[in-house]
Parts: sequence; structure tokens; C-alpha cells
Amino acid sequence: MSLLLWGVMPYVAVVMLIAGLVWRARYDKFGWTTHSTQVHESRLLRIGSPLFHFGMAFVVLGHVVGLVVPKSWTDAVGVSDHTYHLVAISTGAVAGVAAITGIGILVYRRFKVPAVRRATLRSDHLMYTFLLGAMILGLAATVLNSAGAMGDYNYRDGISLWFRSLFTFQPDYALMGQAPVAFQLHILFGFVLFSLIPYSRLVHIFSAPVKYVFRPYVVYRSRDPQELANRPQKRGWERVGS
Repeated sequence: MSLLLWGVMPYVAVVMLIAGLVWRARYDKFGWTTHSTQVHESRLLRIGSPLFHFGMAFVVLGHVVGLVVPKSWTDAVGVSDHTYHLVAISTGAVAGVAAITGIGILVYRRFKVPAVRRATLRSDHLMYTFLLGAMILGLAATVLNSAGAMGDYNYRDGISLWFRSLFTFQPDYALMGQAPVAFQLHILFGFVLFSLIPYSRLVHIFSAPVKYVFRPYVVYRSRDPQELANRPQKRGWERVGS
């Protein structure tokens, strides 16, 4: 089971992600969108969306640092384990609470506002389930580990080493098998969510308005009202007044 979950499943999730993105780009270009519902309701969206997106940005950044940066690197620059975990927990907790609060507002909005509820896709239910699950489990694992409920487990000596071993195609799945259940569930939900990205509205995270930066300017010129009044009218373009 450890081999399947922590030695095979991560690569299956990556294959599903890449295959889904290629398929979506080729056969569903116009469906590659957030399916925004701002036109239906904007008050809750203005609160929940920034909280969720900014919170998630810092959460993802924290995961990258915690999983990719080896412990030897922080030791080399003089950052002690106590300092590292203190900074990680304080910033991670704030970012996690902000992200969970934001997604809570967005989920409440989606199910309580009739127009937004009608615009909800079937894939949204599955996506929100794993997104909320991954976030809550991650926050719970962090709190429990900080409170000492998991003993003296250090994810940098276990989960981080396993994660980096995936890039060498020699996954040390035994390390994940020794990790606390809360961390295992968090990572399992995370990989399932990762594989669902191309098949849900989350696909928009791979979008960037690159062409917009290089498009020509749209020039607007005002016209003299007298000039417009003297211009001969064309059939089908008669002025109707206001």
C-alpha cells in the first residue's frame, strides 16, 4: 500500500495533470476559464476571493520552501530549527486561516446565493471537497504537530526527503509510510486535487494574460458634436436621440 500511495500515486497525478492540460488546450479552449459568477453577486466575492487567493499564495510558497529547500541549506546560513519552525508556523498559520476563511466565504456564497448556486458545475462539488479537505487537514496537521500531539516528528526529515526523492524517480516511499496519519491524508488530498486541476475551474491557475501585455493600444478619440450633426446619415445608421 505504501508503494502504491507514495511511490506510484504522485506520478499518476502528474500524468493526469499534463494529459488534462493538453486535452483542455486542444479541445476545450473556450472552457479554459474561471466561470466567473461576479455578475450574480459581488459583495461576498470581494471579501472571500482576496482572502483565499492571497492566503493560498503564501501557503503554496511555504510548502515550496518547506519541501524543496533542504535542512542543510538553512543550517548553513545559520537558521536554527527552532527559528525555522517558529517562522514557518506563525506565517503558515496566518496564511492558512486567511485561505480557509476565504474559501469558506466563497463556498457559503455559492450555496446561499441562488444565481451562483445555479451556475455551479458538477465538477465544482468534487473540487471544493478536496480543496477544503486538503486545507483543513494541512492546518490540523500543523497545529497538532506544533502542539506535540505527534511526538517529535520533523517533516523535514521525512516528508521533505520523500518529496525530493520523487524528482530522481527513486521515491523513498517508506519515509511517507512512517509519517503521521494527518500528514498522509493531507498529502493524499493534495495530490488528488492536483490531478483534478485540468478538469475543473482550477485550470485558470495555468493562465496568464501574456498577449494582453503586448497587444496594441486601443485609442479613443472624442468627436466634435457639430461635426457629427453635419455628417450625412447612412441608411441603417440613423440617429435615434437620447
